Amino acid sequence: MEIRNIAIIAHVDHGKTTLTDALMRQTGMVTDATASMDSNALEQERGITIYAKNTSVFYKNTKINIVDTPGHADFGSEVERVLRSIDTVLLLVDAQEGPMPQTRFVLKKSLELGLKPIVVLNKIDKPAARPKEVHDEVFELFFELGASDEQLDFTTVYAIGRQGIAKRTLDEVSENLNPLLDVVLEEVPPVTADVKAPFRMQPFNLAYDNFLGRLAVGRIYEGTMHAGETVTIKKPDGETRTGRITKLCTFEGTQRKEVEEAVAGDIVMVAGLPDVYIGE
Repeated sequence: MEIRNIAIIAHVDHGKTTLTDALMRQTGMVTDATASMDSNALEQERGITIYAKNTSVFYKNTKINIVDTPGHADFGSEVERVLRSIDTVLLLVDAQEGPMPQTRFVLKKSLELGLKPIVVLNKIDKPAARPKEVHDEVFELFFELGASDEQLDFTTVYAIGRQGIAKRTLDEVSENLNPLLDVVLEEVPPVTADVKAPFRMQPFNLAYDNFLGRLAVGRIYEGTMHAGETVTIKKPDGETRTGRITKLCTFEGTQRKEVEEAVAGDIVMVAGLPDVYIGE
């Protein structure tokens, strides 16, 4: 099965959580209509705290990992860590409000890392929506932030996240989010990694479980990870220590799925790594 790794970036209230929830419902990853990525109460109930939300959906025999990012400049280092772990971003912009300060911040980080965003103009059903003008404003922002010619040639998708609708053109008739999912498969390169190489993983976020303790969330870049094996943890200063993987989980919808093995390219949650380092 192919894997695609993406992040959805946006200014606050431009519809990031709503769109992600709609993607999960359409792909059958959640059956409860009220299930949401915005699940702090649920986390407390289960005794787990995750500082950035992760999910995955399955579409046309492809696993699409979706990593959440904070949009505020105060979380700049966390945003950069997350963006380094994925291959493309969906830049979500309200079709009425247009680009806002946090839009600028997360887009700047993405462009600097060489990512080519897919632009999603959301809430096109608003009475005051102005998708054509906002598209031009987004292009101007790309240009102002020093986007390359390739980055300026971005693909645009038009969406109504709360209705679970996406379309490639404003005139297209659509009843679901398939046009957006198809664009992801077309524009985001499938993960290519050597699953037989020595194991290498980079954590980009932390979580905590009342029963398992500290957890690391990260991307496997090479090799294969197995539950129960011993791994070496290396810090930037060269200091190393070992840890034993006591539990290994992948993401499916809003759920963690315990697995015995995970391969290069996937994003996982691991228990048993002491003093794991995720960078500044």
